[in-house]
Amino acid sequence: MASVLRFFLIIAILFYFIFIMYFLRKKALHLKYCILWLVCGIVMMVFILFPQLLEELSKMLGIISPVNTLFACELFFLMLILMSITSIVSKQNEKSKRTIQQLALLEKRIRELEEEKEGKS
Repeated sequence: MASVLRFFLIIAILFYFIFIMYFLRKKALHLKYCILWLVCGIVMMVFILFPQLLEELSKMLGIISPVNTLFACELFFLMLILMSITSIVSKQNEKSKRTIQQLALLEKRIRELEEEKEGKS
């Protein structure tokens, strides 16, 4: 891997970690949701710092260029992150739906009780 590319990637990963820590500090991300982001960054940093690991992985996968292997790994992790986010959104959507249904039932019950009370008075 070219030294200029390695330098650029190290700087990019450092900014990546700074952004993650910034979002964690501002409570824009919960720790349990960004663990995959952190793991992705750590794996990328290991590949950048130890390019021989990336070269061996390239040989094992049959990919000619280690840089292509790095981008393939990034794509793989992004797919994992997207699947994780999709799962989280689906769970939140289901929770919202249940909450709205419970609220509607409670409102109906309140109206029924108010009508009962008005009917008795």
